[in-house]
Amino acid sequence: MLHELDTPITYLPGIGPKRAKLLEAELGIKTWYDLLYTFPYKHIDRSRLYKIRELTTEMPFVQVMGQFLSFEETGEGRRHRLTGHFWDGEMFLDVTWFHGIRYIKQNIKIRKDYILFGRPGVYGGRLSVIHPDLDSPESTTLSAMKMQPYYSTTERMKKAGMTSRSIECFTSSLFSKLTAIPETLPGYIIERLHLMPLDKALHAAHYPTTADELSAANMRLKFEELFFIQLVIMGYARKRQQQRIGQQFTRVGTAFNTFFRHYLPFPLTEAQKRVIREIHADMRSGRQMNRLLQGDVGSGKTLVALMVMLIAVDNGCQTCIMAPTEILAEQHLQTFRNFLRDMPVRVELLTGSIKGKSRKAIEEGLSEGKVNILIGTHAVIEDNVQFQNLGLVIIDEQHRFGVAQRAKLWNKGHIFPHVLVMTATPIPRTLAMTLYGDLDVSIIDELPPGRKPIRTIHIYENQPEQLYRGVVREIEAGHQAYFVFPLVKESEKLDLKNVQDEYVHLQEIFPQYRLSMVHGKMKPAEKDAEMQKFVTGETQILVATTVIEVGVNVPNASVMIIQNAERFGLAQLHQLRGRVGRGAEQSYCILVSNFKLSAETRKRLQIMTETNDGFEIAEADLKLRGPGDLEGTQQSGIAFNLRLANLGRDGQLVQLARDTAAFVLDADPDLQATENTLLHRHLQELRKEHQDWSQIS
Repeated sequence: MLHELDTPITYLPGIGPKRAKLLEAELGIKTWYDLLYTFPYKHIDRSRLYKIRELTTEMPFVQVMGQFLSFEETGEGRRHRLTGHFWDGEMFLDVTWFHGIRYIKQNIKIRKDYILFGRPGVYGGRLSVIHPDLDSPESTTLSAMKMQPYYSTTERMKKAGMTSRSIECFTSSLFSKLTAIPETLPGYIIERLHLMPLDKALHAAHYPTTADELSAANMRLKFEELFFIQLVIMGYARKRQQQRIGQQFTRVGTAFNTFFRHYLPFPLTEAQKRVIREIHADMRSGRQMNRLLQGDVGSGKTLVALMVMLIAVDNGCQTCIMAPTEILAEQHLQTFRNFLRDMPVRVELLTGSIKGKSRKAIEEGLSEGKVNILIGTHAVIEDNVQFQNLGLVIIDEQHRFGVAQRAKLWNKGHIFPHVLVMTATPIPRTLAMTLYGDLDVSIIDELPPGRKPIRTIHIYENQPEQLYRGVVREIEAGHQAYFVFPLVKESEKLDLKNVQDEYVHLQEIFPQYRLSMVHGKMKPAEKDAEMQKFVTGETQILVATTVIEVGVNVPNASVMIIQNAERFGLAQLHQLRGRVGRGAEQSYCILVSNFKLSAETRKRLQIMTETNDGFEIAEADLKLRGPGDLEGTQQSGIAFNLRLANLGRDGQLVQLARDTAAFVLDADPDLQATENTLLHRHLQELRKEHQDWSQIS
């Protein structure tokens, strides 16, 4: 980046210290570079002039040329307004202002030609435009402009008189002052992909002359954003593969074979077999495995995890699985011990609740190599937890852990242990290529036989009797039910149902049954005790918040009722639904909402009722919400500072960026060739700005 683009924003005309401070606080604009890369959120075609007789209220924005023949000022206080009577030679149009009236009266002249630009509407029964943009036909800014840019502003900016037009003026001034914009991509990539040069693309992104030019500019700039992310991720992955030696697990011995032949509770699906083969191929390669295991709720990831752990045990190594909650860690312990029964494999649990002699015995067993499999929470990364020979680390629901926490665990091995990252949140392909681009990916895309698809029904909150009758039918058939609410306690600001009040209410509705309640504000021991009552069947109904979203496994539960379902995202609804349908019986998920739903919310609930496919839901979620909230991107360590690219809509560009990065690195892994000087220099700049960009795994 040239020094010129690092120039403080105050060196542009019209931007003094106060405006500079506001631009930095509200939009993060400190330098010329920041302003250059603050793009319009839309452009409006200014190439056509309309006649007033052509206008309708359905039109978004129009421009008309004419003159004001008179002004009329009426009302006082909040009702104070100024109305101008605008004539285009054939018909009149009312133009109304509620603010800035003094400025209009001082600067807008009678019988002078103006180009008026605004949205047609009806006010006082007459065709009207409120607060339009006005310019003279001689102006070189608006009337000469084919496509007008619109920039995002905040309320604070508007109150200070800084509008989209202000940003537009600053940007125009910037382009007039810039002597050169340095190219960031080498010529062979620009020619190979027929990309617009960077200086032209940046100008066209702000001031395009046609829609096609804007599209070409956006394509160039989006590609560049995605390409450099992929170049960093793939470069990091290749270096790790070259440098990080892993334990070589060549043996498939007694532990694995005994379990497979005599203890396997049900036949593996073809998908599970394929995934185990992929993982074992990594573990015997002599390089550190770094693999993502994706599988929808109930697909059998835990069994796969146990079986690859047994391969590690057969090769004289210890293994560790880290879970985000004590409940999930305890469930893994119970599941593993049930699977292994009397096999001579020592499995222990280490959480914050385990203290004193019990904890000391586990720590000694780990350091002496007597504990084969450790299941734990954050407690396993504490300094005093030392393994004799840690060979495999499994991170369950890895987005719940930060980069530093995960690294602390696998640094406990003498040689880097193999790393398997598991998630039950299906990740769209474009997001996986970006967020988990340095990991190899295995997918369990098949459910165990005998599972019936969960029936999902959307109802409105005025149908409680029908809902309660359905719950009674399921419980009388020997099953259990979840009720999930968005809030722990009543809120003055939000008109939503809450766990504490509804727990009391549901006790009155179902006096014949016993209820448990869990939420995030309870003490861990209290929460676990309530949860355990539901797991053992002592209580028939569990009233909860989303703390049950991950890992809770009660095969006997057949009904999931989600109240105020409109308040939850698709991924969260899918995770909650996955708490039922874990047995052989038909299960149900009831989405209860109010009547006032936005089009997007209605679509979200409709998707839930139409499919149980987690990957289909994840793709839809990415398109609806964008990547920002998905899969814990804030903790992943990667900088998702995408200014133009959208992972939900630009999947083909993500693939093109990845293929191009692979092409470049195949030919020049260290970017030392002369033709890659620009790439090397730009990457150095990016690394200064994003220090954790490549710390993804």
